[in-house]
Amino acid sequence: MSSTIEQATGYEAVIGLEVHVELSTATKMFCGCAIDFGGEPNSRTCAVCLGQPGSLPVPNARAIEYAIRLGLALGCEIIDHSQFHRKNYFYPDMPKNYQISQYDVAICERGHLDLDVDGRSTRVGIHRVHMEEDTGKTVHVGTSGRIHGADYSLVDYNRAGIPLLEVVSEPDLRSAAQAQAYLTELRAIVLALGISDAKLEEGSMRCDANISLRPRGHTVFGTRVEVKNLNSIRSLGRAVAHEIERQADLLRDGVPVTQETRHWDEDAGHTSTLRAKEEVFDYRYFPDPDLVAIEPSAAWVDELRDGLPELPAAARARLRDLGLDADRAATLVSAGLAGVLGDAVAAGAPGDDAAKWLTNEVLGWSNEHDVDPSALALTGPHLAELVAMVDDGTLSTKLARQVLDAVLAGEGAPSEVARDRGLEQVSDTGELERMVDEAIAAQPAAAQRVRDGNHKAIGALVGAVMKASRGQANPALVNDLLRARLIDEP
Repeated sequence: MSSTIEQATGYEAVIGLEVHVELSTATKMFCGCAIDFGGEPNSRTCAVCLGQPGSLPVPNARAIEYAIRLGLALGCEIIDHSQFHRKNYFYPDMPKNYQISQYDVAICERGHLDLDVDGRSTRVGIHRVHMEEDTGKTVHVGTSGRIHGADYSLVDYNRAGIPLLEVVSEPDLRSAAQAQAYLTELRAIVLALGISDAKLEEGSMRCDANISLRPRGHTVFGTRVEVKNLNSIRSLGRAVAHEIERQADLLRDGVPVTQETRHWDEDAGHTSTLRAKEEVFDYRYFPDPDLVAIEPSAAWVDELRDGLPELPAAARARLRDLGLDADRAATLVSAGLAGVLGDAVAAGAPGDDAAKWLTNEVLGWSNEHDVDPSALALTGPHLAELVAMVDDGTLSTKLARQVLDAVLAGEGAPSEVARDRGLEQVSDTGELERMVDEAIAAQPAAAQRVRDGNHKAIGALVGAVMKASRGQANPALVNDLLRARLIDEP
């Protein structure tokens, strides 16, 4: 949608994203409170995260490690002397009336993220990755669910103080599709690093989009509008496309765009004014006097760099080398299944066969059961064993699906499941010949139609044998035996 609007109006979209990543540390950023999702409101708080007098924050070392790892994965320069600031604002979701964040000196700066959208490569600059603490959650009680029209509001501080990384892109994105690709790739990197579960629907990864329009060919930015807290990749694309269209309509009518923060309404499909956009000076930043500078040693940074896992771009390239097409490789990498496929191939499975089972069956099962694919009880050797059992006739495709369901449910290896459930395919010729003869005797009319040249009628006889064997007969062998009896016989 956005590209059509740009062509029709002569405007170019300029988009930058701010993505907040909630880190999967055991405790909060500056205290020892647990960060598990959910829980009774205000049950995971202490004097530090509530900002009570006399309490002192202590930085979470694991959060600092995670920040450096993400910065390295994004090609950032790791700053050897960064510091925390107090971002002052008065809103009930922050009990201290300020948020501890990094301001003028972030821990990671000047990186990049490469995208491939519609066959075109784009490099998006990463302005900075900085650490901060999350705010609490305000619940507006009433029919609207928002502050406007609420009867009253409640605040839950369980989330206040959870460690966040904010990834700020340069304004290098030009369309809704590029914005979606950026968030998709960044999420895949975060998951590969294991620093967050990156669940957009639960708020552990959140995205704000800054959008403006300028005449095509101009270099001066237009008036920027920020759309807050987009909680899915689909919502990001819809919100960016809508905002481009809204701003284009204003400019076409000679109405200036107002700099503001807007709310995206997923159901209505449009944005609305949330508040006037704050400027940096509104927050009165100053260095936090209770926290010392962060000074990671070069040796530690090198150690973290050497310990980085395979990143999504490299994983996709590896899967392409195994013969997968680009779309299937991207699907498996984004689902966290590239490692399973690689292990399956190493265990002897053909790459394309293993990939089909993963994309067609495993991802379908995980969606149906609402389970993260990367958390499934399926290993590469298990997948290779399943593929081999289908290839050698031990399992039919139908029986293999039943076995896979049990493997994914944690019942063991494919061979164990097939044995314990009695699902091995019957390929014993003597046993199948008996079943074939019984089917012919039971359905003489169908058998005669086959003899008379109606070879499609053989399907009824195959079905009878499959029913008699409870689906365990080797269908190809059954078909061959029937043909030998009814078509090829002298």
